[in-house]
Amino acid sequence: MNITISFELDDIDWKQVAEIFEKAPLGTREPEKLSRAAANSELVCFARNGEEYIGFARAITDGEYNGVIYDLCILPQYQSQGIGRMIMDVMLERLSPLNVILYAVPGKEGFYSKLGFNNMLTAMGRFKDVEGMVERGYLQKP
Repeated sequence: MNITISFELDDIDWKQVAEIFEKAPLGTREPEKLSRAAANSELVCFARNGEEYIGFARAITDGEYNGVIYDLCILPQYQSQGIGRMIMDVMLERLSPLNVILYAVPGKEGFYSKLGFNNMLTAMGRFKDVEGMVERGYLQKP
């Protein structure tokens, strides 16, 4: 494997990046919307093996106090090989010294705990697709 990490948004195959979400499986992302979300994010990270996009994450931040990491996803055949850790390490390094929060896929909390993340007691969210969030295990039924 020849894994490279990049942060540039030029010449990205957004269709291929969107396919990572479906294969991971983390739902569906429309390539055009994903491209706009990345352009509006402070930090965007891509992992590639040669020309193949194999991982992605992005973050938004106020630059002073807080940052939020979204959409860490890795193709299934590359999971559990340290690529998610590699992406998170470079993201957290670039976001330091901010407080950082994120959504954890149910069952992956241990991965984030090893990176220093803690469960929050008071976090709340307002979601446009509550049923979808419940189905994916992010929320309890209201």
